[in-house]
Parts: sequence; structure tokens; C-alpha cells
Amino acid sequence: MSALSISVIIPTYGREEILRETLANVIQQDYAHYEVLVIDQTAQHQPETDAYLNQLAAEQKIRLFRVNWASLPGARNYAVRRSTGDIVLFLDDDVLLPAGFLEAHVRNYINHPEIGAVAGRVYDRMKLADAAPGLSIDYLPPQAMNPGIAWYYIDLVHTCKPQRVLTARGCNMSFRREVFEKHGIWFDERFRGSAVREESDFCLRIRQTGLQIWYDPEANLVHLGEETGGCHDISTRSLQYQITFYHNHFLLGLKNLTLWQAIRLYAKLFDCHVLGHPPCYKSGSPLKVMSRAVFYCLGFVSALKTWISALWNKGQVYSQLDHLVRS
Repeated sequence: MSALSISVIIPTYGREEILRETLANVIQQDYAHYEVLVIDQTAQHQPETDAYLNQLAAEQKIRLFRVNWASLPGARNYAVRRSTGDIVLFLDDDVLLPAGFLEAHVRNYINHPEIGAVAGRVYDRMKLADAAPGLSIDYLPPQAMNPGIAWYYIDLVHTCKPQRVLTARGCNMSFRREVFEKHGIWFDERFRGSAVREESDFCLRIRQTGLQIWYDPEANLVHLGEETGGCHDISTRSLQYQITFYHNHFLLGLKNLTLWQAIRLYAKLFDCHVLGHPPCYKSGSPLKVMSRAVFYCLGFVSALKTWISALWNKGQVYSQLDHLVRS
């Protein structure tokens, strides 16, 4: 195998023991040419975590960057500008990797110049627990390549055959460096909260380059899905989070989809997340449906404001701040 180098990027916010477990797991990888960049957005860690991070940095097992803001797309962009690898791999801060994980990502790029990104398989602890026993998918249905409705058909948990896909999951995805440096595609820092759909937005823009996103089930990991912490500073139970959840879906459509595709996305979003129909299975209580409908409408208004403001403000707040600091 040709010696492609890989930069492993782990943004983190508010994680302690599980972050330490993730990093211990990552640095045990036996691929020869890799670096690990940790973008720490946590205001104050437990002493054990601080000591562990500082120890790994002192031993040059990780490159540690501490920032005083919290944004998942902002942290991704921040790290890419400081990374050196031919391939850039993004992981969440609550994952476990099998042996050979890095090599599984890298080998997809060897002798395949048409592949610009690799989507890895995610053994999602919560989704696997809810799945029917023995559920296995060979090939995703045609709907999974339709950007208006794909998000409800792309299953990178149970799919077991390599194939071309429309997007990756943010906890396990890699890209050629040229996606950023040659094609100028960066993560949109206007995606808020847990930044849901920021990786979908990023992957949809890769279509403009002619590069493919390739799914490799052998590039798999276990996503623990911790309920606290992560890469954002908004509680998932807060009103602000509920609005940003819908804001991000609407923004995805406004930026990337045709009118008909966007209508299909927004209709499915309403049917699933507001009315609670499958695959969301939310409560059908009239009061809860009504409250979700309010958040849906507020999210649309918020996304529309964001989209219109792009005429004079691209919203790359953290990247702009970083450029000022570095200059």
C-alpha cells in the first residue's frame, strides 16, 4: 500500500472518561503514518482528563488545541487548517475503533482517484439495540441517492456491502485533502446546536467536484452515543436546541436542493419529527405534536433569515476569528 498519511481529527466538548477511552483506543492503531488532532472546546475538565490530555500531548501522541468556543463545524475547519495528512478523518469523541481501522479508510483512496470521501460503517449502540434481530442490508434503495428524501433511507448501521453513497455520518468519515484545499469546500459554521446535517451539507457540495463518496463497511467503529457532552454547548432538551434542529434541516434544503427536493425533505421532516410517524416513532399526543409544530415553524423562519443573510455574511465566524488570530 502506498504511504498516504492520515490526520485523525477529534472535536470534543464536555466529555471526560469516554474521551479518555476514545483516545486510548485511537492511539493504539498500528497504521504507520497518522497524527491525532484533538480540538478541545471544554471550559474546564476533570483533573484526570486534563492530566491525561497533557500527558498525551507531551508524549507527542496527540496534537492538542484548546479553544474558548463551541462549534462542531468550526472545530472541524480549525483542525483541517492545522492538519498535515493526505487524508483527513473525522471521529466523534465517544467511539471505539477495531484494529486496522485507519488502514481500512486509507486503502479506498489508493488507485481510486474518483473517490474523494469514505463513509465508514457505524455500529451505533442505540440503533443496534432497537433493531430487529439479524437485520442486514446489502444495497441501499434508490431513494438513498435522492437528496430530498435520502436522509430517511441511508442506513450506515446495517448496510454490509461497499457502494457509492450520498453522504457519510459525521462520527466516521474521511476526505482527500484536495476537497478543502483545491475545491474550497469547508464546513458551514452556521449549522448550530449539535450541528445536525452539517456533514450532509458538506457531502452534498462534494457532488459539484465530480468526486465520489464511497461506503466501506470494513471501515467500521462503535459509536457509543453518550447522552451528555459532545461537540455543542446547547442541551438537547432546551427550546433553543429544538429550534436549531429544524433550522439545520431547513438550511440544508435552502442551500442544496431544488424546489421539489426541498418540498419533499420538509414534508418528510414534518411527517416524521412533528407528527411522529415512522421511523421517528414520537409521541402522538396533540399537545406534543403542536409544540413540535411550533418549533418546526420557528426553525424555518430562523433558517430563512440565515439563508438571506448569506448575501452579505457567509457566517464562518470561527474561521474568520482564526484567520485574524493567525495573521
